[in-house]
Amino acid sequence: MSMRKTLACFTFSLLCATATQAQGKQGEEADDAFKAGQYFNAIELYKKAYTLEKKASDKASLIFKVAECYRTLGDAPNAQVWYEKANKAQYTDPVTYYYIGESLKEQGKYADAIAAYNKYKEKNPGDTRADASLASCQMAQTWKDQASRYTADPEVLLNSPQYDFSASFSSKKNDEVVFSSSRTASTGTETDGIAGESFLDLFASSRDKLGKWSEPQKLPPTINTPAHEGSATFNAKRTVMYFTRCAHEKKKAYGCEIWMTKKVGSNYSEPEMLVLHPAVDEKDSSQIKLGQPTVSKDDGVLVFSSNQKGGRGGKDLWMVRLDKDGKPTGTPSNLGNEINTPKDDMFPFLRNNGNLYFSSDGQQGMGGMDIFMAEKTGDNAWGHIENMKSPLNSSGDDFSIVFDHDEEKGYFTSNRAGGKGQDDIWRFMMPNLVFALQGTVYDKATGSPLPDAKLEVVGTDGSSFSSMADANGGFNFAENGKDRYIKENTSYTIRVSKENYLVVNDQITTVGLNESTTFAKEYYLQPAAKGVVIKLPEVQYDLGKFDLRPEGKDSLETLYLTLTENPTIIIELAAHTDSRDSDKRNLTLSQNRAQSCVNYLVSKGIDPVRMIAKGYGETKLRISDDEIKAMKTKEEQEAAHQSNRRTEFSVLSFDYVPKEGAPIVPPQN
Repeated sequence: MSMRKTLACFTFSLLCATATQAQGKQGEEADDAFKAGQYFNAIELYKKAYTLEKKASDKASLIFKVAECYRTLGDAPNAQVWYEKANKAQYTDPVTYYYIGESLKEQGKYADAIAAYNKYKEKNPGDTRADASLASCQMAQTWKDQASRYTADPEVLLNSPQYDFSASFSSKKNDEVVFSSSRTASTGTETDGIAGESFLDLFASSRDKLGKWSEPQKLPPTINTPAHEGSATFNAKRTVMYFTRCAHEKKKAYGCEIWMTKKVGSNYSEPEMLVLHPAVDEKDSSQIKLGQPTVSKDDGVLVFSSNQKGGRGGKDLWMVRLDKDGKPTGTPSNLGNEINTPKDDMFPFLRNNGNLYFSSDGQQGMGGMDIFMAEKTGDNAWGHIENMKSPLNSSGDDFSIVFDHDEEKGYFTSNRAGGKGQDDIWRFMMPNLVFALQGTVYDKATGSPLPDAKLEVVGTDGSSFSSMADANGGFNFAENGKDRYIKENTSYTIRVSKENYLVVNDQITTVGLNESTTFAKEYYLQPAAKGVVIKLPEVQYDLGKFDLRPEGKDSLETLYLTLTENPTIIIELAAHTDSRDSDKRNLTLSQNRAQSCVNYLVSKGIDPVRMIAKGYGETKLRISDDEIKAMKTKEEQEAAHQSNRRTEFSVLSFDYVPKEGAPIVPPQN
């Protein structure tokens, strides 16, 4: 059951629209209680009327009305039970199946809810409202399975077994809150006929340096009365409090208005009711309900919920400008059809960045009321509505979210399982994503770990850091004091180097990642001491030709990158042939092929003094002719000849000095 119904059930026409009036004195009293919003009392009266009723159709109608009371109170399990009882009693309107689906959805039983909606469509094919509910169930299951990064936990020290909701920060440091509660310490001795609880009062609590909340204390009698007080908010300086007060007269419906009071220390001035709707006749005043105020960061705008004329139906969000004293000026305006729905749109909160958060049961959600975010699109304009999804939303009622300054944490209210009972205040936060870069550096030739290799990392956020691999070739960039080396939404370039080895470059990025990640890397450094031969990918030529083919140019990209990543090396680029031609022709061909490689690299911007072309012909065969002749198949022999036809390079020195002003990476053709 959700207390948001207490201050939010603004219209009472439902009973007349869905069922005939109950018969007899008990039935009439029950109808009157329902019309007055006294749902808890109405339930008991309908049950008594049922025991006195003899006509089967009227008994079914009374059962249905009990279900309606539970539904209006937000008690989904009992609503489901009583709608099912109505079906067994042969209640004629198939809407019971629709509301059974709604009740199941609010309990998170999405598969069962879908079955109930389909039953309703079968019995009432002309009504399409179940279609939206079916789509919501399917989406809700997806959101539940793919929860957002937020975490949500009950704030135990603020909650009681009764209703506790709508926490609002009341100090500039956000270490004090005011919230609404029906706990036993509340003002007045009467029980509210709506939910059978004590009347709501505003309570305050403060948080110590360890984050522990103090025992909540009731605000003074200038604020709390025997009626309902709830859903408070404060201006930026925390010197003015706006709150909801609902008048009370026994067995009658009551209206709700927004009041303001000035805060001086822990005391409050005598509250003043704000004029936020046109004057109405006294008989209609009980039907006007305003509440759940929120104030913009500049204290220039008040947004609130109201059922006054001019909305879309149910409760809508409205706004009004405030003068320098924090009082309304001008006529309130409706926030429009993108925000408001024909159902209930309530509990607004204006975040410091201007975005509007609110709760609704008229948008596609997970069940009950869901929390939504509307992006600021202009001056006092909002749109692009987004469901906040699980875990901020659940199958129950989730509402009244507030953010702690600009951080991704704060409080909201929910009647989901896991609290102390009824509505509870829950804290939420978005844990920082934790990233790390770790791994091992190896000698590519031997496969052994390579100690003392240098790792240099540069981030797109301007950060840079480095370390040396340990004795086992290991490295680890994780914690950096209280900070982290690798951060969110950042890309990093990694350079791994060691004397007499070729450099390895790499990149990682956390952009777009929504899960903590450890980047595990293995880097293999190629030895490049003088005389160490390094094989290149095959550079292909036509038979007897030395002109580079397109795929041959592609093969040279490896060497091009090696030269740009190691800007001080001078190399010998060697070409070899197989033994199938004369020694002289092979020597000339290999020299021309080596030179064609050098010429291509020069055309890409590599300084020619860094490369020496050398053709070895068939003087350095990897596999001898005798070994090839001994091979059993022609395929094996051709593969051996191919192995002899190769292009290689070796580092002659690390003595090249790049020209001043030369680009680190030469321009591409």
